[in-house]
Amino acid sequence: MAIYGVAILAGCFVVGMFFGEIIGTIMGVDSNVGGVGIAMLLLIVVVDKLQKKGMLSMPAQSGLAFWNAMYIPIVIAMAASQNVLGALTGGPLAIIAGVAAVVISWTVVPLLSGKKARESAVEFNQSHPLKTQEVK
Repeated sequence: MAIYGVAILAGCFVVGMFFGEIIGTIMGVDSNVGGVGIAMLLLIVVVDKLQKKGMLSMPAQSGLAFWNAMYIPIVIAMAASQNVLGALTGGPLAIIAGVAAVVISWTVVPLLSGKKARESAVEFNQSHPLKTQEVK
């Protein structure tokens, strides 16, 4: 059931929006800066802590898994509401920041997972349920 775990999600969202507004104010921008990202990172940390302590029921975990799957469409919808054209015409900083974030992510994710990208791909291919079978 998707309703379980929504209180945790809502709490993380409110805290993330609050800190996003504070960051925006500090930067002198009349906008929320990173609130959704902060909320999702906080949600990951809180859920992990609750799972390790055994304080999260299976229905709540199921509900949180549902909202975790909804994360990408929500972020896309929120990004569509931003003034992307204004950011791009304001200078090359938006493009540089976007490219830098992607490159840093590609570099850091394998380091954080403890595996090389090649090892991860091989492991996925071996364990994937739809892998191709040899024809005899």
